[in-house]
Amino acid sequence: MSFVEINILGVLISPFVPLMVLAFAITMALRVIAVEFGWMRRVWHPALFEFSLFLIVLTATVLIFGHLRIYN
Repeated sequence: MSFVEINILGVLISPFVPLMVLAFAITMALRVIAVEFGWMRRVWHPALFEFSLFLIVLTATVLIFGHLRIYN
């Protein structure tokens, strides 16, 4: 698994940044779904739950994009 910096107008950006943005968007979509179905009312600590969900989604996106080798 190899990631390379992304060049945007001469500024090198870590490949982790777009993956974090993607993971955040997916997490927010999952949060809306959880609120609509009432699952968030059953969670003891909503902020901790959302943070752990973000970490799970971020890990999954890094592994998926690392396996696809899009950044090579």
